[in-house]
Amino acid sequence: MQIKANLIDIVNRNIYPAQIVVEEGRIKSITTIDEKLDSYILPGFIDAHVHIESSLLVPSEFARMAVLHGTVGTISDPHEIANVLGMEGVEYMINNAKQVPFHFNFGAPSCVPATVFETAGASVSVAEVEQLLASPDILYLSEMMNFPGVLHEDPEVMAKIAAAKKYNKPVDGHAPGLGGDIAKKYIAAGISTDHECFTYEEALFKIQQGMKVLIREGSAAKNFEALIPLMDEHYQMLMFCSDDKHADALEIGHINQLVARALQKGNDLFKVLQVACLNPIEHYKMAVGKLKVGDWADFIITHDLQNFIIEQTYIKGELVADKGQSKIKRIQVDCVNHFDCAPKTIADFAYPIKEQEHVIECLDGQLITNKLLLDKKEILPKNDILKMVVINRYKAAPVAISFVKNFGFKDGAIASSVAHDSHNIIAVGVDDESICKAVNLLILNTGGLSAVNKQTQKVLPLPVAGLMSDKDAWQVSMDYTELDTFAKQVLGSGLHAPFMSLSFMALLVIPHLKLSDKGLFDGDSFQFV
Repeated sequence: MQIKANLIDIVNRNIYPAQIVVEEGRIKSITTIDEKLDSYILPGFIDAHVHIESSLLVPSEFARMAVLHGTVGTISDPHEIANVLGMEGVEYMINNAKQVPFHFNFGAPSCVPATVFETAGASVSVAEVEQLLASPDILYLSEMMNFPGVLHEDPEVMAKIAAAKKYNKPVDGHAPGLGGDIAKKYIAAGISTDHECFTYEEALFKIQQGMKVLIREGSAAKNFEALIPLMDEHYQMLMFCSDDKHADALEIGHINQLVARALQKGNDLFKVLQVACLNPIEHYKMAVGKLKVGDWADFIITHDLQNFIIEQTYIKGELVADKGQSKIKRIQVDCVNHFDCAPKTIADFAYPIKEQEHVIECLDGQLITNKLLLDKKEILPKNDILKMVVINRYKAAPVAISFVKNFGFKDGAIASSVAHDSHNIIAVGVDDESICKAVNLLILNTGGLSAVNKQTQKVLPLPVAGLMSDKDAWQVSMDYTELDTFAKQVLGSGLHAPFMSLSFMALLVIPHLKLSDKGLFDGDSFQFV
C-alpha cells in the first residue's frame, strides 16, 4: 500500500510532501516527494486515561466509534468492571478488545474495592495485581486512588506499587487538590501521572515535582479550560484524556476535539500534537506506531488542520475508518454480570428529616462536590434539594438516603447502576414513588439507566456488568440521548450530563461529600458523617 500526503513530523517540527509505503502492517519506507498535496498524514491520537465502561459500550464497540475521530489507542483502566466482577471482569475487557483492530492498553486496577466504606462486588488482591502486571497485556498500575494509603505507607498499597516497579511499569495517580509536602510524598512513592487536577496552580506544582499531568475533558469532569495554559511551556509533561465519556459524546468527537480547541487558543501545532499523539506512547511504552520506518502503520489522514475532521484512520495498516464510516465489523458480545437485588417498595425510601441535614452540592462539570448544612425547612424539592439514595446491588441491605442540590428536577426521578466506584444502584428524584419506580426498572433489567415520571418510564439496559450495553454503539448513543433529553427537557435538570453527574455522587475518593451504600461520607476527614 502506498499513500501520498503532507507528512507532519512532530519531533522535527516539519511538514513535507511524502510517499509512505506500508507492507504487512508496518511502515516500510517514507520518501520525500516533489508534489503539491492537500491532505496531511500524522500519528493517531491516544486517550491517555479512559474507563471504557463509562461509554456504556464494550471495548469492541468503543473502538468502532473512536476510530472515526482519529483515535488509534487508549490507556484503559478496567477499574469499573473489576469492582463488579474482579479478575473475571478484567479478563472480559482484554478478551473482547483483542477481537478488533485497535490499541487498547489495559492497566492493573490498584484499588478494588476503592475504599472500605462501600460495598463492591469483588476485590483484587496484591497477588492478583502482581499476576496482571506480569502479563504483556497490562502496561501499568492504574490510578492509585487510595492516596491516604500511600501517605501512610499502607503495606498493601506499597506492595502494589512495588509490583509495578518490579515489572518496570508506570503507576497512575489520582490526587485531586493535593498539594505541598503531602503531594511531594505521594509523587515520591513512584506515582507518575495525575488526571484529577482542577486548577492551573495545582497542575503546575505537580509538574514541577516531576509528575505528568493529564488534561481531562469528559462528559462530567471538564478541566481543559483551567489547564490548557500549561501547554506552551510544559507540553512535554502533558497528555489529553477523557476519563469518562458517554457514547453520545464519543459519537461527536474525541481527542481530536481537544486538539482543535488547543489550536484555537493559539497553541503551537507541533506541541499540541506531541501531547495528543506521542507523549502517551512514550510514557506507557505503548506498541503504537509514531509514523516512523519500521513502526506499526498507525496513522490518520485529514485535510483540516484547524478542526481536525478525520478523513481516514489506519491501524496496523488496516483502514478502520473512511470518510465518517467505521470499517471495524461488529462482533458478538457476551454478557457477564453480578447483580442480586430484590425489588423495592416505596416504604424502603421513607426517611424522617432531621432538624439539620448535610446536603451534597453537585457542581456541574466537576467531580468534586460541596458540603452544605441546611435546616429542615429548606429540604424541599422547590428549593432544588432532592432525595438521593444508594442501594446495594450485590446483597440485601438497608437503603442509604441523603439529599443533593443542583439536579434541578421538577418531576420524576432518574436511576443508574453505574455509580463509581462500586456500582451499586444510585437514584435521585422529587418523591419516593418516582425513585422507587426508577430503581425497580433497573432491578428488572439487572442494571442500566432509567428515567421516569408519573406518565412515562424509560430504561437503557446495561446487561454487561450493569455497566455496558451489548448493542451497537450508535444505537446506545441514540437511546442514551433520548434518556438524557427526557431528564433535561421533561424532568427539568439543568446539568450538562445528569446521568454522568449522578454516577459520581457515590465516588467517595473525590471530596467533599458523597453517598455510598453504607451512608453519607466526608471525603476530607475520610469518615462517615
